[in-house]
Amino acid sequence: MEQHETRNAPCAGLRIGDEAPDFSARSTAGKVQLSDYRGKWLILFSHPADFTPVCTTEFVALAREADEFEKRNCELMALSVDSLFSHFAWLRMIRDRFDLEVRFPIIEDPTLVIGTAYGMVAPKDNDSATVRTTFFIDPDGIIRAMTCYPANVGRSTPEMLRMLDALMAVDEEAALAPANWHPGDPMLRQPPANLDDVFSAKGETDWFLAETSTEDRK
Repeated sequence: MEQHETRNAPCAGLRIGDEAPDFSARSTAGKVQLSDYRGKWLILFSHPADFTPVCTTEFVALAREADEFEKRNCELMALSVDSLFSHFAWLRMIRDRFDLEVRFPIIEDPTLVIGTAYGMVAPKDNDSATVRTTFFIDPDGIIRAMTCYPANVGRSTPEMLRMLDALMAVDEEAALAPANWHPGDPMLRQPPANLDDVFSAKGETDWFLAETSTEDRK
């Protein structure tokens, strides 16, 4: 029988609810330490390589929306295996081509130490060409959401903002964000945990599928 090598998928190393592994590294904004971002939201995301078409469109889109992330007290931080000077050259090209400066830090990770710690690359990979992973890290340093995209599909910046808004809203209101939720839409109540509340609900689905009210938000 043919033997197949076991290969862990990107994102497999960490789970939602885990503390984000701390690290320090060189970046386009100087040396960064992950733990220095405590007290604010952080979106840490990897990209396959500098000077690639999909990654370039992502960075242009994120730079154009940088103010929206800042309004939400959220920082952006990118990572790839490319060297710091490759990052510099790529950002210069983006500025000259699109008249747009990318100011959020881009980390160099040539030895894959950070990418491996975060499960962005499989343990035996020697590059990150298949990686497009995003971690949403809350002000306490806890991973609250993760997404993994293939190299040939770019991220959705509006969805990144929607995810961030939803995570902040469920914390603030102690409620649930339904499908396609956007700020201003109703949220859902947490279902009760006792049988009396289930039996006393007016409708057959009211006990587990009910929108929050103004009273709930006070």
